Amino acid sequence: MNEDMISDASATGADSQTKPLGDVIAINEGLIKDHLNKIVVTTVEETLNALLDAEADQLCGAKRYEHSEDRVDTRAGHYERQLHTQAGEVTLKMPKLRKLPFESAIVERYRRREISVEEALVEMYLAGVSVRRVEDITQALWGTRVSPSTVSELNQKIAVQIEEWRNQPITGEHPYVFLDGIWLKRSWGGEVKNVSILVAIGVNQDGFREVLGVMEGAKEDKPSWVNFLRYLKDRGLTGVRLVISDKCLGLVESLAEFYPDTRWQRCVVHFYRNVWTAVPSSKVREVAAMLKAIHAQEDLEAARAKALLVVAKLREMKLARAAETVATGIEETFHYFHFPSEHWRSLRTNNPLERIMREIRRRTRAVGAFPDGNSALILVAARLRHIVGTLWGRKRYMDMSHLKDLTIAPPAPSKVVEGQFA
Repeated sequence: MNEDMISDASATGADSQTKPLGDVIAINEGLIKDHLNKIVVTTVEETLNALLDAEADQLCGAKRYEHSEDRVDTRAGHYERQLHTQAGEVTLKMPKLRKLPFESAIVERYRRREISVEEALVEMYLAGVSVRRVEDITQALWGTRVSPSTVSELNQKIAVQIEEWRNQPITGEHPYVFLDGIWLKRSWGGEVKNVSILVAIGVNQDGFREVLGVMEGAKEDKPSWVNFLRYLKDRGLTGVRLVISDKCLGLVESLAEFYPDTRWQRCVVHFYRNVWTAVPSSKVREVAAMLKAIHAQEDLEAARAKALLVVAKLREMKLARAAETVATGIEETFHYFHFPSEHWRSLRTNNPLERIMREIRRRTRAVGAFPDGNSALILVAARLRHIVGTLWGRKRYMDMSHLKDLTIAPPAPSKVVEGQFA
């Protein structure tokens, strides 16, 4: 060990009666770490160079300076190049041959970083770190600044893997499915326009959440939802009992086409917001409490009875348009009552998917406008794949045993008739 790492010190107490501790060894941790890092880097460097020499010997058919009838080429010196590894920067001595080109299987030509370092860059980017922050991190960790174009090239390498993940078969049944879309910006003919990315997550028969699909949609309209639902069904989405979403244009009609026996739950929070658009700001708090009271009831019949009272109360408050919105749309928010009460809190709203959408929005905000819709799709899909690998996808979300023996009647249209829900 280096003598600079260890120094002798004499420790004495302030009190004259305190006995001295004698000689104490003080260890300089900084110097030790620096020394160990140098040892690791040197070991990595020596190992890689030894492997390169072995490759050169194999290509030549004989070791250096060895006389052999099997020799097909001879050495012509070497050239040095730098390689950034997780251990640090190492200097490689790349062998040169007189006749044959030296193509190493260990270090690709023109590669300046270890593959694991490149994977780390991609993971940082997909985990939500901005390109500029990635540059700063690489400068601090590996002593070299990676350009945005390099990060972009690395992301293109995993695009094929993301497409395979996005189109993999859906196995097992998924009783609960959440659907939503997110609007992003893209450059189109010199102008910035919107692109819609549609996302579906589900709860499988074991109670775990899964990302079922992500797809680009020109708009959140019926053709887009038809294509998205066909994409899910063709990949094997089955066993769907309840779909939770906002009342997106064309979604309900498209759902009936592909899953006619599936109930559709309108997100309660989005429904409240629709009602509030017809309520003065001074009365929003009061109306919100009335609406929440409807969905706090113990069963479906009690909720319907409470809804009738709320409609009457809104009319008394001279809020006719809000009363009409509740009367005609409240039944669409009641489908979760047909499922186990243990699941109601998770089925009333689209919050499980909304939280993911907020995370995607946070990540894509740093990008700004995408060059095209496919770039937006790849980044969203990559972010979703990253989320699946976290605790989100490994933690059981629901106890599905409550749903096992439950018989659920098929959906039926309903409306207000003479003051009653039918």
